[in-house]
Amino acid sequence: MKNIFIINAGQDFNHSGGLFNQTITDTTVKFFEQFEDVEIRVTYVQNGYDEIQEVENYVWADYIIYHTPVWWFQVPFKFKEYIDKVFTAGHQKGIYFSDGRRSANPDLNYGTGGMLQGRKYMVTTSWNAPITAFTLPGEFFMETSVDDGPLFGFHRMNAFVSLEKLESFSFHDVEKNADVTRDMELYTKHLENVFLKELQESAIGL
Repeated sequence: MKNIFIINAGQDFNHSGGLFNQTITDTTVKFFEQFEDVEIRVTYVQNGYDEIQEVENYVWADYIIYHTPVWWFQVPFKFKEYIDKVFTAGHQKGIYFSDGRRSANPDLNYGTGGMLQGRKYMVTTSWNAPITAFTLPGEFFMETSVDDGPLFGFHRMNAFVSLEKLESFSFHDVEKNADVTRDMELYTKHLENVFLKELQESAIGL
């Protein structure tokens, strides 16, 4: 049995209705429902949550899957609040024990006090920016990828609690040129590429 914890960080705010990330979440649930030995839990951040239950969800999970839009090059404010509250509630309760350092040598081992070893995470992000803003010389992100640029801190946050990164996926140009059918087909292929191998290896005990 593998446990999948999905966090939908889409929000209804101003001109954003959160519908695209709801579609991504639904696609993820549908993908995992095809497997017999999988249990799924989903949290919808904007609908509210119990911090202690969310800590338990992290501890319970084998895989954590984040779905978030990117607003002003960061995660939305309610998702940031969720992280702040839930990770703080998880201090010495399953998410992290300390920052990893010891008083004898405080310069070393920062970020090694996580308690979620053996678990993995994946993140999807949705952007108004086209992919070319990240890849073409002279364009806005100066040929820096989503993972190495805007998501760098997010990935280090997960490393801090000892989660192992799986390949992420980004949706681009979703406000002006969204093709939901195409995007969900590409995303489903990504899930197959990442998780079919993961689930097959766990099934045979590798």
